[in-house]
Amino acid sequence: MESLAEEFLDYLTLERSLSPNTISAYRKDLSKFLGFLREKRKPDARAMVHEDLVEFIYMLKEQSLKASSVARNIVAIKVFYRYLVSQKHLNQDPTELLDSPRLGRYLPGVLSVEEVDRLLRTINANGQAKVRDLACFELMYACGLRVSELVNLRLVDIDFQLGVIRCMGKGGKERIIPMGRTAGEVLERYLREARPGLLKGRESVYLFLGRGGTRLSRQMIWKLIRAYCREAGITKSVSPHTLRHSFATHLLERGADLRIVQELLGHSNISTTQIYTHLDQDRLKSVHRKFHPRP
Repeated sequence: MESLAEEFLDYLTLERSLSPNTISAYRKDLSKFLGFLREKRKPDARAMVHEDLVEFIYMLKEQSLKASSVARNIVAIKVFYRYLVSQKHLNQDPTELLDSPRLGRYLPGVLSVEEVDRLLRTINANGQAKVRDLACFELMYACGLRVSELVNLRLVDIDFQLGVIRCMGKGGKERIIPMGRTAGEVLERYLREARPGLLKGRESVYLFLGRGGTRLSRQMIWKLIRAYCREAGITKSVSPHTLRHSFATHLLERGADLRIVQELLGHSNISTTQIYTHLDQDRLKSVHRKFHPRP
């Protein structure tokens, strides 16, 4: 069964062009499912029936997983079985009648404009690493980048003359994003003062570099933003994605068109972008309750 799972993951990588992060999630979920099969002494997933799959889902729920995590596992299994049927490994898909758990609407956490300013002011841009860090977070906030998009930026993706960056998003979709004057100036300083020293005599096509001139990792970005938030006295739970959420929310608060924000974020479906309008409505209600004389 493991060989079929690897064949399936290769299919997702080569033919569906899914991102390494998505492939990693599928691998993790399938590994959990195959472990369940071994415990039931059913080493072949083709022998599974609907009742077995329902039992697997109940097992996930007993592990106190979030509904979103359970749903992700179910999606992985469904896509796997559809692949088995398409490749004639199975005649019938046992997951056809398998329902996913109902998910509540997730409102992302955001920073206020003042908190973003405080975070960026905290990065005292003295030294190569600090200049790099400031450029990273200025660009993430200016362009609404995912962390994976940031670390995969290359030198050729930056156009200072036009003031834009070229970004490769999910599913290999390319988009052009204005970077703004402030982020552009900080980025130029990084390229002039910090990047040559970080290269340590090596060559790299990537924009942001870590130790020894290698590409900066996603894990390092996570560590850095949490450390700087602590230093700035920001007690909210913050991740690199929080800057992307803040980017979208602040644009909409200032009257940006929803379709334009969708394009800037690289969302294929506008319903994904509309979550930020709900977030803004919640903020308006909160302000109304706080300041209206008859809340």
